[in-house]
Amino acid sequence: MKSLADIFDGPSPLPDQLPDDPFPTLVSWFDEAMTRQDQPNPGAIALATTSPSGVPTVRQVLCKGIDAGSGHIVFYTNYTSPKAADLDATGLASVCFFWDHQGRQIRLEGRVVRSPGAESDAYFASRPWQSRVGAWASDQSKPIASRSALLGKVMTAIGDLGLSLPALLLKGKSVEIPRPPFWGGYRLYASAVEIWVSGTGRIHDRARWERTVEVDGDTVTTGDWSGTRLQP
Repeated sequence: MKSLADIFDGPSPLPDQLPDDPFPTLVSWFDEAMTRQDQPNPGAIALATTSPSGVPTVRQVLCKGIDAGSGHIVFYTNYTSPKAADLDATGLASVCFFWDHQGRQIRLEGRVVRSPGAESDAYFASRPWQSRVGAWASDQSKPIASRSALLGKVMTAIGDLGLSLPALLLKGKSVEIPRPPFWGGYRLYASAVEIWVSGTGRIHDRARWERTVEVDGDTVTTGDWSGTRLQP
C-alpha cells in the first residue's frame, strides 16, 4: 500500500530537517537545470524592482553567477536603464527562478549593490563580440525611430571603437573591446530565500529562510540563516 508521501510528494521534496543554508540547494538545482535539454532558458530569472514613487516593474534577466559562500547572485545590465535607476535608488530587489520542467521554484529577496569593476570586466570580456558591441551601441530602453536606425548605431559603435566589420567577422571573440562605463553587474545579497517544489494535489513542499543583510558602502555584512517550513 502506498504511503501519503508516495502519493503527494513531488520529484525532489525537501528533507524533514531543513538545511541550515538554502544556497547549496539553489546552486545544485541551478547547475542541474543548466545541463538539462528539456529546460529552456534555465538561467532566466524574473527581476522585480520598485521605483522611488512605489511603481513595481518586473522583467526577465539572466543569472550569471551564484556565490553560495556569501549568499548572493549576479546579473548584468545597462546602468542607465530604468531597472538600474530603480536598483540604485532603493537598493532592493526580488528575483524568481522557475524551472517548470522540474517543478521547482526559488525566490530571493534582498539588498542590491553594484558588482566590483573587475568582476564586470571579466564577464564582459567573455561575451560574444556582437554582445559587446551591442552594449556600446544601445541606449537601453530609449526610443528609436526604426530597426535600421538601431543597426546604424551598431555600425557607428564599431567605427567609434576603431574596429571594422570585416575584422570582427574574421577574429570574432579574440577582438578586444573594453567594457562601457555605463554597463556592468549587480549583486543581490539575499535576506530571504523561499524554495518551492510542486506536489500532487497542490500539496507542494515549501520553506523559507531569512537573515539580516547590512550594506555600508562597499561592505556587506550578513547574519545567520533561520529556516522554517511553510504550508502551500
